[in-house]
Amino acid sequence: MLKSPSSVFIVFGSPKIEREEIDEVVRCLESGWIGTGPRVAEFEREFAAYKQSRHAAAVASCTAAMHLSVLAAGIGPGDEVITTPLTFCATVNAIIHAGATPVLADVDPRTMNIDPAKVEAAITSKTKAILPVHFAGRACDMDGLSRIANRYELKLIEDCAHAIETKYHGRAAGTFGDFGCFSFYATKNVTTGEGGMVLTSNEEDLARIKMLALHGMSKDAWKRFSDDGYKHYFVVATGFKYNMMDLQAALGIHQLRRVESNWKRREEIWDAYNEAFAELPLTLPAEPELDTRHAYHLYTVLIDEAQAGITRDAFLDAMTERNIGVGVHYLSLPEHPIYQEKFGWRPEDYPNAMRIGRQTVSLPLSAKLTDEEVERVIEAVGEEVLSAKSKGQGAKSKEPTVEVAELLALSIS
Repeated sequence: MLKSPSSVFIVFGSPKIEREEIDEVVRCLESGWIGTGPRVAEFEREFAAYKQSRHAAAVASCTAAMHLSVLAAGIGPGDEVITTPLTFCATVNAIIHAGATPVLADVDPRTMNIDPAKVEAAITSKTKAILPVHFAGRACDMDGLSRIANRYELKLIEDCAHAIETKYHGRAAGTFGDFGCFSFYATKNVTTGEGGMVLTSNEEDLARIKMLALHGMSKDAWKRFSDDGYKHYFVVATGFKYNMMDLQAALGIHQLRRVESNWKRREEIWDAYNEAFAELPLTLPAEPELDTRHAYHLYTVLIDEAQAGITRDAFLDAMTERNIGVGVHYLSLPEHPIYQEKFGWRPEDYPNAMRIGRQTVSLPLSAKLTDEEVERVIEAVGEEVLSAKSKGQGAKSKEPTVEVAELLALSIS
């Protein structure tokens, strides 16, 4: 028996996979070369060309990309890296795994991106880098951050997990700093299932990242099993197993070739949401800044109980009951016990990130969504909010448990 459209669950962030990817994966399997090889190299070349960057290194995840970038920047124990409290844990974990200390600077309440003024106020003699996150696909204030980095001679490492298509004053996100780090996780605008990429303009940095990503082995060690014959290699550093496989790149090559058409579809959904929700008691995403391009990766609404008549968590439950998957991006980092224990962070010290983290909901925005599914989301949001407002049924707000918050944070780097 066929399910009715409303009984089919809309998976949050479900990727749009088409015939080209499937056929390429099959060809990859049939070739016998599924590990790091020629398809990874092709994906690197095409991604670098799309971003107008000199060099690109494909790796296992955006987390790996950031970890390698911090290491390639020469950052380690005793050093501090300033980043945002409104991000996934991978951003700070990459800093911690390099032996450095993350320092938080609060976000701008409108853009939800790191505030350059707060960054400058957090600089100490130990600060070695700034790691901004282009939240939801909106470009950070790269003029302001670049000025600060230059003035204090700091490295600039961009977390572009949400920002494949993002541009700032005509220039691609990920090309402003020393390193640009991208994610190809299942929910991202270009997906390889798992995977990431590092952009850099420095050939020495590229060589170090590629070496560290494959056990610390000498250059092009993956070629040791090619049809040119066995190649000896040397281990020159204690590296990591962070390489991307051809099996993943087979997906990414064709995903990247449709990046613009998929971006256009998400823009259509974004505009439909803006129009439909304009009169609802919700805080909608701010309009993109002039001379920037938003990647439209996340459509986040803020649900203030006093304004909407419903708590954020009650809204999450209601949408799930309607078979619509939603996300939380993000509970601010100082809410999590591990960082409170390690660094003494308190949510109230970063009030903008704390408020956003406790009110935010991300609605489905995948290019895979049909018009009917978009309409289902629109109807559900409107009915739940208006019904709650008319009944005044907002229960007392409560903070979500860490377990619930992490399950909802599906946009993993």
